[in-house]
Amino acid sequence: MASPRVLLLTGYGINCEEETAFAFSRCGARCRIVHVNDLIADPGQLGQAQIFVVPGGFSYGDDTGSGNALANKMRNTLWPELMDFVLKDHLVLGICNGFQVLVNLGLLPGFAGAYGERRAALIANLSSRYECRWVELLVPENRSVFLRGLDRLSIPIAHGEGRFYAPDDVVRQLQGGGNVAMVYADQSGKPAAGRFPENPNGSLGDIAAICDDSGRILGMMPHPERALVLSQLPSWPDMTARRAPGQWDDPGPGFSLFQNAVDYFSR
Repeated sequence: MASPRVLLLTGYGINCEEETAFAFSRCGARCRIVHVNDLIADPGQLGQAQIFVVPGGFSYGDDTGSGNALANKMRNTLWPELMDFVLKDHLVLGICNGFQVLVNLGLLPGFAGAYGERRAALIANLSSRYECRWVELLVPENRSVFLRGLDRLSIPIAHGEGRFYAPDDVVRQLQGGGNVAMVYADQSGKPAAGRFPENPNGSLGDIAAICDDSGRILGMMPHPERALVLSQLPSWPDMTARRAPGQWDDPGPGFSLFQNAVDYFSR
């Protein structure tokens, strides 16, 4: 099969589209970055892609809550096209601000295909400040296409409103149904149990990422595109003495997530 086509959203404060497009391109996908207004003017562009991505950033300056304004704009102008896309054998990825957008849209958690119903939120960090640091992540058994074959990751976060919150029954359903895709962990690989800074924002259940029941929609607060190659890792200076010249761009811990998405369409 031909390389899958990826459509990445940009505009109004989204600022990680280039890096995320590079990550997918590195894995063999064909990428287009499209401004949200251009997508609204020609929503048929969405139907030409197999993967839709809402990258990280600060859409609309987070002025009405992170991801809220962009989610409302998309709901009011693109909802039929989004539903048509989601209900086909396509993939959707939201990273950081994109995760906030997907939750506000009700595309996540999407239990039993109940899209459009908002059941969770990503709210201000318990530290009451912007947190930018590398975190350890456990990948529990889950439904996500993007995370097949992965059990641990070390990638960065950068957000002020990343605390996952949902009613107790929703959290239990996520945990019991394979919808929790990543949890914050400590250096030994055990769940963070809410401890700061291992859990950087105070998320309930240490939740860092969730997927829908189909496994084809993933939202995550950490940034895999910022851990795509080894030279992006904070430990890179220690690695250089042990690696041959030219290995700076060997795959990093975030690479497999993008490769899994691309490989999904060659199965």
